[in-house]
Parts: sequence; C-alpha cells; structure tokens
Amino acid sequence: MISELRIGTRGSRLALIQTSMVVDAINSISEDFNISILEIKSEGDLKPNENVSQLGLGVFTSELEKAVLEHRVDLAVHSLKDLPTIETKGLKTIIALKRADPRDVLINKWSKPLLDIPDGARIGTSSPRREAQLKHGRPTLKYLPIRGNVETRVKKALGTDYDGVVLAAAGLERLGMINEVTEFFSTKVLTPAPGQGAIAIQFRAEDLDKFKALENLSDKSTVASVTAERSLSKAAGSGCMVPIGAYAEVNNDNLNLFATVTALDGSQSYRVEVTGSANDPEIAGKAAFFELLDQGAGQLIDSNNL
Repeated sequence: MISELRIGTRGSRLALIQTSMVVDAINSISEDFNISILEIKSEGDLKPNENVSQLGLGVFTSELEKAVLEHRVDLAVHSLKDLPTIETKGLKTIIALKRADPRDVLINKWSKPLLDIPDGARIGTSSPRREAQLKHGRPTLKYLPIRGNVETRVKKALGTDYDGVVLAAAGLERLGMINEVTEFFSTKVLTPAPGQGAIAIQFRAEDLDKFKALENLSDKSTVASVTAERSLSKAAGSGCMVPIGAYAEVNNDNLNLFATVTALDGSQSYRVEVTGSANDPEIAGKAAFFELLDQGAGQLIDSNNL
C-alpha cells in the first residue's frame, strides 16, 4: 500500500539538493511512499541580516521540527551540524547517507592559502568556531560576519566588501562549486563542527515503526563518527555558538577523535586526540571532553557559553 510522505526542507538550492538525495535514497529501498516536498523558512532565513551567532540554537532547524510535530510534514531533512545535540521531545533523528567531505575551505580573490594572504584581508564567516580558530592561526586578518546561501557568500567574498570566505566543503561539493576552492584546511588546522558534512532526517517518535526501514539509509562509519563528535559537544553543553571543533574517523572497529576548543578572540586553544571503539562512540566523545577539562579548557567553555 502506497503512503503519502511529506518531506519538509529549507528552500535554498543546497537544502533542496540534499533533500533530493534523501528522496532518491528512500525510493531505492522502498516503493511504499508517494513523496512530496514542502519548503519551510527557518528563523535564519527570515532574518537574513542578523548575525547567526546572535540568534541562538536551532536557528536553521526549529521551524522544520515544529512542522513535523504539528503534522504538516512527516519528515524533515537537515544538515546535521545545524541540529542541537539534545533531541527535541517527540522526535527521532536518523543519520542519512554517507558523510560528505567534512573539511572547511577557503575561497579568496588572490587564490592563495590562508598563510599567504596579506595582513588586514577581510575574511567572511558567521561561525564563532571558524572565526576563533582562524584568529588563533592568523590574528592579523579581519573577520567579518557574512550571511546568505552558499552561492551568495561566494559572490560576496569575491566582491568589494570582502576578500575571502570560509565555508564547508560539503556544501560546495553538492552544489558543483568545488572548483571555486583556494584551500582545503586539514581537520587539525581548522577542525570542523561536530557532524559537518552529514545529513539528518527527523520524524515523529510515534512513527518509528512506520519509518523503521529508513535506518537502512545510514552509513555505519558515518554514524559512529558523528555520534562521537556530537557526544563531545553535548557533554560541553554546547551548540554551534561555542567554538568547539571535532572530527572522528573510523578504521574497522577503531575510532579516532580529534577535538579543539578555542577562545572567541583566538588567544587560547586546547587540542586533544583520543581513541576508542567505533561500537561505542559516545564514550570517545565524553573522554575527549574530560581530557579538555584536564587541560584547563573548562573555564574557557564556560566563558564562551556566557
């Protein structure tokens, strides 16, 4: 029996591409759904001129979650890095598909790496994590907030008000714009946001049996990696507003997690690396958090949360 399946998504080209990827994946494992897509504006979309870091957690996800809970849609598709680490009551989250390139990248008008661009260059980013880590490595540059979808930010970066921009490789890759990239940052030079490059789908917890088959969309290594990263973020009580970077890799049953927390002004940075089991990734995330505390990062995390 064919069931109607309404999927909610933001309306940007990147969000629609990611949703199309999920639709194709669902159709590949089940012929039971007649799928329709509903575009929903997030708080971030409705406030295009405000700094994202001032809008709080869930700025790109809460309206989609609300649509699911109100039965206006059955599923929502998110960029995982935008989702708060504490599950919203009444919802179930599944990590869908294999993670894309998790790295951050630089695009600039000189086509030079970060270390070679001139002092005073104006680099666009609205991510506190990126800004903090960039200030730690290149304090002599100017970091300015930048808003808009990926295409808009790239255009702005090459215009008159900016000299460059830092973005996620995954979005550029999915948009077919990866050739614009000047530099791919090592995950140990500019450590990504927890879950960066991964896609999440949410549905009502009461529909778990109905959507049980969607668990087949998950990639085992991706799930283990992002679970470790988000476990660290959850332990720190943080979302995208605190400059925590985390990246985990899985090799067979082993998991290696690298994590950083950086002062907002770039003056201090703590780095840890832990190994654990891919079968229990949350333990690695918590271990990384406690190692950061042992190094003295606790006060920094608390001050960044204020």
